[in-house]
Amino acid sequence: MDRDYVGEDYVIIKALENGVTIIGLTRGKETKFHHTEKLDKGEVMIAQFTEHTSAIKVRGKAEILTRFGLVTTEL
Repeated sequence: MDRDYVGEDYVIIKALENGVTIIGLTRGKETKFHHTEKLDKGEVMIAQFTEHTSAIKVRGKAEILTRFGLVTTEL
């Protein structure tokens, strides 16, 4: 891990149904999945963009809170 790296924004994801999937995607020349989590209704995950994570994908009905505001996924 790069000791000079400064962590980036956090996002908060709240599952509004069972089985919400959160997928972390890598940085670099090729975008790849590097981490997956499943949440059940009411569960909350706090995720951070890092030197390894450039994107987060959410599948299922969820609320996502960022510094830009609240987003609710649509199905």
